[in-house]
Amino acid sequence: ITMACAAVLVPALLRGSVGAICSQAALSKSTRGALRHLTLTSIMKSKRKTDHLERTANALRQEVVTAAKVCGTANESPSVKRLRLLVVDRDFSFKAGQWIDFFIPGVSVVGGFSICSSPRLLEQERVIELAVKYTNHPPAVWIHNQCALDSEVAVRVGGEFFFDPQPADASRNLVLIAGGVGINPLLSILRHAADLHRERANQGSGYEMGTIRLFYSAKNTSELLFKKNILDLVNEFPEKIACSLHVTKQTTPISAELKPYIMGDLCIITVACMQRIYIPASAEPMPFAINEGRITEKEIREHISRETLFYICGPPPMTDFFSKQLENSHVPKEHICFEKWW
Repeated sequence: ITMACAAVLVPALLRGSVGAICSQAALSKSTRGALRHLTLTSIMKSKRKTDHLERTANALRQEVVTAAKVCGTANESPSVKRLRLLVVDRDFSFKAGQWIDFFIPGVSVVGGFSICSSPRLLEQERVIELAVKYTNHPPAVWIHNQCALDSEVAVRVGGEFFFDPQPADASRNLVLIAGGVGINPLLSILRHAADLHRERANQGSGYEMGTIRLFYSAKNTSELLFKKNILDLVNEFPEKIACSLHVTKQTTPISAELKPYIMGDLCIITVACMQRIYIPASAEPMPFAINEGRITEKEIREHISRETLFYICGPPPMTDFFSKQLENSHVPKEHICFEKWW
Protein backbone atom coordinates (compact mmCIF):
# COMPACT_ATOMS: atom_id res chain seq x y z
CA ILE A 1 0.00 0.00 0.00
CA THR A 2 1.22 3.51 -0.74
CA MET A 3 2.32 5.02 2.54
CA ALA A 4 3.97 8.16 3.76
CA CYS A 5 7.46 7.12 2.86
CA ALA A 6 6.73 5.86 -0.65
CA ALA A 7 8.52 8.81 -2.21
CA VAL A 8 9.18 6.95 -5.44
CA LEU A 9 5.47 7.27 -6.24
CA VAL A 10 5.53 11.05 -5.83
CA PRO A 11 7.90 12.22 -8.58
CA ALA A 12 6.98 15.90 -8.11
CA LEU A 13 8.46 15.85 -4.61
CA LEU A 14 12.07 15.77 -3.58
CA ARG A 15 13.55 12.94 -1.53
CA GLY A 16 15.15 13.57 1.82
CA SER A 17 15.64 12.00 5.20
CA VAL A 18 12.50 12.15 7.25
CA GLY A 19 11.65 15.08 9.49
CA ALA A 20 8.07 13.87 9.85
CA ILE A 21 8.97 10.30 10.66
CA CYS A 22 7.57 7.16 9.15
CA SER A 23 9.37 4.19 10.68
CA GLN A 24 9.08 2.27 7.44
CA ALA A 25 12.39 3.08 5.76
CA ALA A 26 15.12 5.69 5.57
CA LEU A 27 14.88 7.91 2.50
CA SER A 28 17.82 9.09 0.43
CA LYS A 29 19.46 12.43 1.28
CA SER A 30 20.92 12.85 -2.18
CA THR A 31 18.79 15.77 -3.39
CA ARG A 32 18.07 17.64 -0.20
CA GLY A 33 20.28 20.53 -1.28
CA ALA A 34 17.88 21.46 -4.05
CA LEU A 35 15.84 23.61 -1.67
CA ARG A 36 18.74 24.81 0.47
CA HIS A 37 18.81 28.29 -1.08
CA LEU A 38 15.17 28.91 -0.15
CA THR A 39 15.34 27.24 3.22
CA LEU A 40 18.47 29.00 4.46
CA THR A 41 17.21 32.45 3.48
CA SER A 42 13.94 31.85 5.34
CA ILE A 43 15.10 30.24 8.60
CA MET A 44 14.88 32.31 11.77
CA LYS A 45 15.09 30.95 15.28
CA SER A 46 11.95 31.33 17.38
CA LYS A 47 12.51 32.11 21.05
CA ARG A 48 9.94 29.45 21.91
CA LYS A 49 11.04 26.50 19.81
CA THR A 50 13.16 25.32 16.93
CA ASP A 51 11.98 26.74 13.62
CA HIS A 52 9.78 24.60 11.35
CA LEU A 53 12.10 24.94 8.33
CA GLU A 54 15.09 23.91 10.43
CA ARG A 55 13.32 20.84 11.78
CA THR A 56 12.16 19.77 8.32
CA ALA A 57 15.14 20.90 6.24
CA ASN A 58 15.68 17.33 5.02
CA ALA A 59 12.01 16.44 4.63
CA LEU A 60 10.38 15.57 1.36
CA ARG A 61 8.51 18.64 0.01
CA GLN A 62 7.33 20.09 -3.27
CA GLU A 63 9.54 22.50 -5.15
CA VAL A 64 6.84 25.02 -6.03
CA VAL A 65 5.54 27.72 -3.69
CA THR A 66 1.90 28.50 -4.55
CA ALA A 67 -0.16 31.62 -3.88
CA ALA A 68 -3.24 31.27 -1.65
CA LYS A 69 -5.88 33.58 -0.22
CA VAL A 70 -7.73 33.40 3.10
CA CYS A 71 -11.41 32.73 2.32
CA GLY A 72 -12.70 31.86 5.78
CA THR A 73 -11.81 31.83 9.49
CA ALA A 74 -13.54 30.45 12.59
CA ASN A 75 -12.71 29.65 16.20
CA GLU A 76 -12.49 25.88 16.48
CA SER A 77 -11.76 26.04 20.23
CA PRO A 78 -10.73 28.69 22.75
CA SER A 79 -7.11 28.30 21.61
CA VAL A 80 -7.40 27.06 18.01
CA LYS A 81 -8.40 29.02 14.91
CA ARG A 82 -9.59 27.27 11.76
CA LEU A 83 -8.44 28.75 8.45
CA ARG A 84 -9.77 28.14 4.94
CA LEU A 85 -7.40 28.91 2.07
CA LEU A 86 -8.37 29.25 -1.57
CA VAL A 87 -5.68 27.84 -3.88
CA VAL A 88 -6.58 28.59 -7.50
CA ASP A 89 -3.53 26.92 -9.07
CA ARG A 90 -4.77 23.60 -10.51
CA ASP A 91 -1.27 22.11 -10.28
CA PHE A 92 -1.34 22.38 -6.47
CA SER A 93 -2.17 19.07 -4.77
CA PHE A 94 -1.49 17.21 -1.53
CA LYS A 95 -1.96 13.80 0.04
CA ALA A 96 -4.08 13.24 3.15
CA GLY A 97 -1.84 13.79 6.19
CA GLN A 98 0.73 16.17 4.68
CA TRP A 99 1.65 19.62 5.97
CA ILE A 100 2.41 22.96 4.34
CA ASP A 101 5.15 25.53 4.65
CA PHE A 102 3.16 28.70 5.34
CA PHE A 103 4.67 31.95 4.01
CA ILE A 104 3.23 35.26 5.27
CA PRO A 105 4.20 38.62 3.68
CA GLY A 106 6.04 40.71 6.25
CA VAL A 107 6.65 37.76 8.62
CA SER A 108 10.18 36.36 8.37
CA VAL A 109 9.44 33.08 10.17
CA VAL A 110 7.84 30.39 8.01
CA GLY A 111 5.02 28.42 9.62
CA GLY A 112 4.47 24.68 9.39
CA PHE A 113 0.87 23.46 9.68
CA SER A 114 -0.82 20.16 8.86
CA ILE A 115 -3.75 20.25 6.45
CA CYS A 116 -6.91 18.98 8.15
CA SER A 117 -9.18 18.84 5.08
CA SER A 118 -9.38 16.08 2.50
CA PRO A 119 -7.83 16.14 -0.98
CA ARG A 120 -11.39 15.87 -2.34
CA LEU A 121 -12.29 19.32 -0.95
CA LEU A 122 -9.36 20.78 -2.85
CA GLU A 123 -10.43 19.01 -6.05
CA GLN A 124 -14.01 20.23 -5.74
CA GLU A 125 -13.67 23.72 -4.25
CA ARG A 126 -9.93 24.57 -4.54
CA VAL A 127 -9.90 24.96 -0.73
CA ILE A 128 -7.64 23.58 2.00
CA GLU A 129 -8.23 23.92 5.75
CA LEU A 130 -5.83 24.40 8.67
CA ALA A 131 -6.43 24.50 12.42
CA VAL A 132 -3.74 26.51 14.22
CA LYS A 133 -3.21 26.61 17.99
CA TYR A 134 -2.25 29.95 19.49
CA THR A 135 1.41 30.17 20.52
CA ASN A 136 3.96 32.99 20.56
CA HIS A 137 5.38 31.67 17.26
CA PRO A 138 5.07 34.58 14.75
CA PRO A 139 3.00 32.69 12.11
CA ALA A 140 0.50 31.55 14.77
CA VAL A 141 0.34 35.08 16.21
CA TRP A 142 -0.40 36.45 12.73
CA ILE A 143 -3.16 33.88 12.11
CA HIS A 144 -4.87 34.61 15.43
CA ASN A 145 -4.40 38.40 15.58
CA GLN A 146 -3.92 39.81 12.08
CA CYS A 147 -5.27 37.37 9.52
CA ALA A 148 -8.37 38.62 7.68
CA LEU A 149 -10.49 37.58 4.73
CA ASP A 150 -8.63 37.97 1.43
CA SER A 151 -5.22 38.05 3.17
CA GLU A 152 -2.67 36.75 0.67
CA VAL A 153 -0.18 34.09 1.67
CA ALA A 154 1.85 31.35 -0.04
CA VAL A 155 2.07 27.63 0.64
CA ARG A 156 4.24 24.63 -0.22
CA VAL A 157 3.35 21.00 0.49
CA GLY A 158 5.70 18.67 2.35
CA GLY A 159 5.92 15.61 4.55
CA GLU A 160 6.13 11.82 4.34
CA PHE A 161 3.23 11.22 6.73
CA PHE A 162 0.25 10.45 4.51
CA PHE A 163 -2.29 7.84 3.46
CA ASP A 164 -2.72 7.56 -0.31
CA PRO A 165 -3.87 4.07 -1.35
CA GLN A 166 -4.27 3.20 -5.01
CA PRO A 167 -7.40 1.41 -6.32
CA ALA A 168 -5.66 -1.95 -6.72
CA ASP A 169 -3.97 -1.92 -3.29
CA ALA A 170 -4.98 -4.45 -0.64
CA SER A 171 -7.70 -3.35 1.76
CA ARG A 172 -6.33 -2.01 5.07
CA ASN A 173 -7.77 -1.11 8.43
CA LEU A 174 -6.57 2.13 10.01
CA VAL A 175 -5.97 2.97 13.66
CA LEU A 176 -5.46 6.73 14.11
CA ILE A 177 -3.99 7.92 17.42
CA ALA A 178 -4.14 11.67 18.02
CA GLY A 179 -3.13 13.97 20.86
CA GLY A 180 -4.18 17.63 20.97
CA VAL A 181 -3.70 19.46 17.66
CA GLY A 182 -2.12 16.25 16.35
CA ILE A 183 -5.69 15.52 15.20
CA ASN A 184 -5.12 17.73 12.13
CA PRO A 185 -3.34 15.31 9.75
CA LEU A 186 -5.36 12.38 11.12
CA LEU A 187 -8.62 14.19 10.41
CA SER A 188 -7.42 14.68 6.84
CA ILE A 189 -6.77 10.93 6.63
CA LEU A 190 -10.15 10.15 8.22
CA ARG A 191 -11.95 12.43 5.77
CA HIS A 192 -10.04 10.91 2.86
CA ALA A 193 -11.01 7.41 4.01
CA ALA A 194 -14.66 8.53 4.14
CA ASP A 195 -14.36 9.88 0.59
CA LEU A 196 -12.98 6.51 -0.51
CA HIS A 197 -15.94 4.77 1.17
CA ARG A 198 -18.38 7.03 -0.68
CA GLU A 199 -16.64 6.52 -4.00
CA ARG A 200 -16.73 2.76 -3.60
CA ALA A 201 -20.41 2.81 -2.58
CA ASN A 202 -21.49 5.13 -5.39
CA GLN A 203 -19.41 3.73 -8.23
CA GLY A 204 -18.82 0.14 -7.18
CA SER A 205 -15.13 0.60 -7.90
CA GLY A 206 -12.07 2.24 -6.41
CA TYR A 207 -10.05 1.43 -3.30
CA GLU A 208 -11.82 -0.75 -0.73
CA MET A 209 -11.28 0.70 2.73
CA GLY A 210 -11.30 -1.49 5.81
CA THR A 211 -12.39 -0.18 9.20
CA ILE A 212 -11.09 3.01 10.79
CA ARG A 213 -10.73 3.52 14.54
CA LEU A 214 -9.85 6.98 15.86
CA PHE A 215 -8.41 7.42 19.38
CA TYR A 216 -8.23 11.12 20.21
CA SER A 217 -7.06 12.68 23.48
CA ALA A 218 -7.14 16.28 24.70
CA LYS A 219 -7.16 18.07 28.04
CA ASN A 220 -10.91 18.68 28.00
CA THR A 221 -13.90 18.55 25.69
CA SER A 222 -13.49 22.18 24.60
CA GLU A 223 -10.05 21.27 23.24
CA LEU A 224 -11.35 18.21 21.35
CA LEU A 225 -11.34 19.74 17.89
CA PHE A 226 -13.79 18.94 15.09
CA LYS A 227 -16.20 17.06 17.37
CA LYS A 228 -19.18 17.55 15.06
CA ASN A 229 -17.18 16.62 11.94
CA ILE A 230 -15.90 13.43 13.55
CA LEU A 231 -19.28 12.38 14.94
CA ASP A 232 -20.97 13.08 11.60
CA LEU A 233 -18.57 10.61 9.96
CA VAL A 234 -19.21 8.03 12.69
CA ASN A 235 -22.96 8.42 12.14
CA GLU A 236 -22.58 8.21 8.36
CA PHE A 237 -20.42 5.06 8.47
CA PRO A 238 -21.27 3.32 11.78
CA GLU A 239 -20.03 -0.05 10.51
CA LYS A 240 -16.77 1.36 9.20
CA ILE A 241 -15.71 4.28 11.42
CA ALA A 242 -15.47 4.21 15.23
CA CYS A 243 -14.18 6.84 17.62
CA SER A 244 -12.92 6.90 21.21
CA LEU A 245 -12.49 10.41 22.62
CA HIS A 246 -10.40 10.91 25.77
CA VAL A 247 -10.18 13.87 28.13
CA THR A 248 -7.42 14.03 30.74
CA LYS A 249 -8.16 17.22 32.73
CA GLN A 250 -11.91 17.73 32.47
CA THR A 251 -13.39 20.06 35.12
CA THR A 252 -16.97 20.42 33.84
CA PRO A 253 -19.60 17.73 33.16
CA ILE A 254 -18.80 15.90 29.94
CA SER A 255 -22.47 15.29 29.19
CA ALA A 256 -23.24 19.02 29.14
CA GLU A 257 -20.19 19.82 27.03
CA LEU A 258 -21.00 17.23 24.36
CA LYS A 259 -24.78 17.44 24.24
CA PRO A 260 -24.80 19.89 21.27
CA TYR A 261 -22.88 17.35 19.19
CA ILE A 262 -24.78 14.13 19.95
CA MET A 263 -28.35 13.14 19.15
CA GLY A 264 -30.19 11.79 22.19
CA ASP A 265 -29.10 11.62 25.80
CA LEU A 266 -25.76 10.53 27.20
CA CYS A 267 -25.34 7.69 29.63
CA ILE A 268 -22.46 6.72 31.90
CA ILE A 269 -20.79 3.33 32.14
CA THR A 270 -18.35 2.32 34.87
CA VAL A 271 -15.59 0.01 33.72
CA ALA A 272 -13.01 -2.12 35.51
CA CYS A 273 -10.23 0.47 35.23
CA MET A 274 -12.50 2.96 37.06
CA GLN A 275 -12.59 5.32 34.10
CA ARG A 276 -15.97 6.81 33.31
CA ILE A 277 -17.11 6.32 29.74
CA TYR A 278 -19.89 8.32 28.17
CA ILE A 279 -21.70 6.86 25.18
CA PRO A 280 -24.81 7.97 23.30
CA ALA A 281 -27.98 6.47 24.75
CA SER A 282 -29.89 5.01 21.82
CA ALA A 283 -31.79 1.92 20.80
CA GLU A 284 -28.71 0.57 19.05
CA PRO A 285 -25.13 0.82 20.34
CA MET A 286 -23.00 3.30 18.40
CA PRO A 287 -19.27 3.05 17.68
CA PHE A 288 -18.49 6.07 19.83
CA ALA A 289 -17.36 6.66 23.42
CA ILE A 290 -15.99 9.43 25.65
CA ASN A 291 -13.39 8.41 28.25
CA GLU A 292 -11.94 10.23 31.23
CA GLY A 293 -8.26 9.36 31.19
CA ARG A 294 -5.48 8.79 28.72
CA ILE A 295 -5.54 6.44 25.75
CA THR A 296 -4.22 3.11 27.00
CA GLU A 297 -1.89 0.57 25.47
CA LYS A 298 -4.55 -2.11 25.99
CA GLU A 299 -7.09 -0.22 23.88
CA ILE A 300 -4.67 0.03 20.99
CA ARG A 301 -3.41 -3.53 21.30
CA GLU A 302 -6.94 -4.85 20.81
CA HIS A 303 -6.88 -3.56 17.23
CA ILE A 304 -3.60 -5.09 16.09
CA SER A 305 -3.86 -7.28 12.99
CA ARG A 306 -1.90 -8.01 9.84
CA GLU A 307 -4.26 -5.77 7.86
CA THR A 308 -4.00 -2.74 10.14
CA LEU A 309 -1.90 0.39 9.64
CA PHE A 310 -1.21 2.72 12.59
CA TYR A 311 -0.90 6.49 12.21
CA ILE A 312 0.17 8.50 15.28
CA CYS A 313 0.44 12.27 15.70
CA GLY A 314 0.68 14.17 18.97
CA PRO A 315 3.17 15.36 21.58
CA PRO A 316 6.54 13.59 21.20
CA PRO A 317 6.26 11.56 24.48
CA MET A 318 2.88 10.19 23.39
CA THR A 319 4.12 9.42 19.89
CA ASP A 320 7.26 7.71 21.24
CA PHE A 321 5.23 5.64 23.70
CA PHE A 322 2.72 4.21 21.25
CA SER A 323 5.18 3.62 18.42
CA LYS A 324 7.45 1.72 20.84
CA GLN A 325 4.57 -0.27 22.29
CA LEU A 326 3.39 -1.27 18.82
CA GLU A 327 6.89 -2.41 17.90
CA ASN A 328 7.06 -4.41 21.14
CA SER A 329 3.75 -6.01 20.14
CA HIS A 330 5.42 -7.17 16.91
CA VAL A 331 3.61 -4.79 14.58
CA PRO A 332 5.82 -4.51 11.46
CA LYS A 333 7.67 -1.20 11.31
CA GLU A 334 6.25 -0.52 7.87
CA HIS A 335 2.77 -0.55 9.44
CA ILE A 336 3.63 2.21 11.96
CA CYS A 337 3.72 5.77 10.70
CA PHE A 338 4.11 8.75 12.99
CA GLU A 339 4.77 12.45 12.99
CA LYS A 340 5.95 14.70 15.80
CA TRP A 341 5.14 18.36 16.23
CA TRP A 342 7.41 20.05 18.76
